Amino acid sequence: MINKKIFLEKLAEDIYHLPPGYFALVMATGIVSIAAHNLGSDKIAYPLFGINVIAYISLWLLNLRRFILYPKAMLADFLSYHTGPTFFTLPAASCVLGSQSILLTSQTIIGEILLAVGIISWLGIMYGFFYGMTITPKKPSLEEGLVGAWSLPIVSTFSIAITTTLLAVHLSEIKEDFLFISLIFFLIGSVLYIFIISLMFYRFFFFRFSPAILTPPYWINMGVEAIATLAGAILILNKQYWGFLEEILPFLKGVTLAFWAMSNWWFPLLLLLGIWRHMVHQIPILRYNMQYWSMVFPLGMYTNCTFQLGKIIPLDLIKFIPFISIIFALTAWILVFIGLCHYLKRHYINFT
Repeated sequence: MINKKIFLEKLAEDIYHLPPGYFALVMATGIVSIAAHNLGSDKIAYPLFGINVIAYISLWLLNLRRFILYPKAMLADFLSYHTGPTFFTLPAASCVLGSQSILLTSQTIIGEILLAVGIISWLGIMYGFFYGMTITPKKPSLEEGLVGAWSLPIVSTFSIAITTTLLAVHLSEIKEDFLFISLIFFLIGSVLYIFIISLMFYRFFFFRFSPAILTPPYWINMGVEAIATLAGAILILNKQYWGFLEEILPFLKGVTLAFWAMSNWWFPLLLLLGIWRHMVHQIPILRYNMQYWSMVFPLGMYTNCTFQLGKIIPLDLIKFIPFISIIFALTAWILVFIGLCHYLKRHYINFT
């Protein structure tokens, strides 16, 4: 029988230490669900959608509880070079769930609400975080301060562009306005990509890189290009709703294909580095860590972006890839989700 007092004490302790990046669970689950839906596997897509709704609401409640009880701890995380960028999982998760709602249920009102949450939280986190990082008197070196999670501001920006485009299709009078907003976020994300990924390359190749530093969030480097590809592809596929998109179509196609090419470039390198970390240096991989959701997300996003790119570039090679990559994405999701369930059972039920 569970000891209620011990359970509540343990829960309070975990809320205090709750990682702000746990919304990556929603991002990963949502994108794998959408990938399954696009490939005709709704028996997989809809259960994942249900899990995602529960996860999103639960994480909101836990984070609100943490904000009320431990505001100083939350502020310290927000102003940290390591954990601050992980707050961008909130707007990204909101938009991924919003996209799920639009694609799987055609409930545009839910999509509109979640997009509003995504944009409002993006504005607060984007300018609050970068303002804090600018004025803080104690700045770490690039080697110490730049981590894989710094790609998340880019991911969250592109996620807003995607959900905005998906909503635009369902709007009658303001399609062009929404597509304009989507294009702006796509361009902001593209410029942020140039800034941040340039620093990532510099960090990778010109500073010491130990196995302990190579945490799962570095896989977001692949996810950045994949979500950028998806944002560009969806804009291209809806060009008929706004004449200006037709005018800049060659630009959009070139940039989108370049992003997809780079997502393919990252995968072998990250795979080799993962082998180096876990097999050569024996860092355990089977122990659950919430950061593993950051590895699931790029796999699901790559499946989605390649599926949409196949509509623009109708080559059999491109159309074939998603049917292979979905296997890896779904397998990764299942393994990490089993790890989460085992962790919760061991951490709460067995412990209490």
